[in-house]
Amino acid sequence: MACRIGPLFPVFIAAVVAGYRSPAVAQTIQLMLPIACEVGRTCHIQNYTDLDPSPAARDYMCGTLSYDDHNGTDFRLPSKAAQRAGVEVLAAAAGRVLRTRDGLADGTGGKPDREAVRDIECGNGAVIEHAGNWQTQYCHMAKGSLLVKPGDAVKPGQPIGRVGLSGLSEYPHLHFTVRHDDAVVDPFGFGAPPEKCGGGQSLWASEFRPQLAYHARVVLNAGFAGEPVTMELVEDGSAERQSPSASSDSIVVFVRAIGLKTGDVQRLELKDPHGTVIAENRAGPLQGNKAQYLLFTGRKRPPEGWLRGSYKASYVVERDGQVVLAKDLELTL
Repeated sequence: MACRIGPLFPVFIAAVVAGYRSPAVAQTIQLMLPIACEVGRTCHIQNYTDLDPSPAARDYMCGTLSYDDHNGTDFRLPSKAAQRAGVEVLAAAAGRVLRTRDGLADGTGGKPDREAVRDIECGNGAVIEHAGNWQTQYCHMAKGSLLVKPGDAVKPGQPIGRVGLSGLSEYPHLHFTVRHDDAVVDPFGFGAPPEKCGGGQSLWASEFRPQLAYHARVVLNAGFAGEPVTMELVEDGSAERQSPSASSDSIVVFVRAIGLKTGDVQRLELKDPHGTVIAENRAGPLQGNKAQYLLFTGRKRPPEGWLRGSYKASYVVERDGQVVLAKDLELTL
């Protein structure tokens, strides 16, 4: 899916602009995290700004975590259950609200109807003006969640709404765009020379940089279930709530990963309390890059019932014979 999120409205609100003039131009801006989650644990970065001017795409590390013309950073929640619990969107820096939109219905996830959201791809959102001709934009917020209006002054870290599924959104996430002098910039590599991998200046405040470290691949969801799982059950959060018991008909282990690459080889094993492999899924080399991929394996309950003790699962992704991603899980019956 390729989508360039434009400003919320094509025309500025004149009264707001006249009432707020930026101080002398600043060269850079220092950004707080724009979402109330812990990146790498309770949320993950799905996509970065596309820095390739051609129809191809590349992120600031010359990796695959972007798509053509993507003009922001996508902070993804692990499931719709996490979104329903409520995750705040935060002002990334001090400034004044220029434009907002609210009242659009939240989508249900999956492939949205592009025509239904034409010109409102951002969904419910806000644009904030900051000193030095900087702007930040926040998209896909939940219907009725916006806490600010045009003309409001905001402080760094101030809640301005909640993550939702409005606009052109396949999964719950915050699309966050940074602009300087009306041009989109990448907050992970501001001013990087063309084709320079990992170059430029980070605009993130120093305390957030460790959790914003680049990860080419990430495990988004992992767990055990008592019945077969689907992508829909994992996205809804239902799969992770179906932990097997001693009376379950099946034990299923699943992993959903994001950022997998062409040629990656996945393996998922389940072992019983004796250490015997009772289920395994070895996937062949991927034929293309995958924004997300669900792998699972399982075993039906044997006639004598489940052994009591610890069932262990291991998920491994290998590339050119090297482990590039791994996750261990354990279930006690």
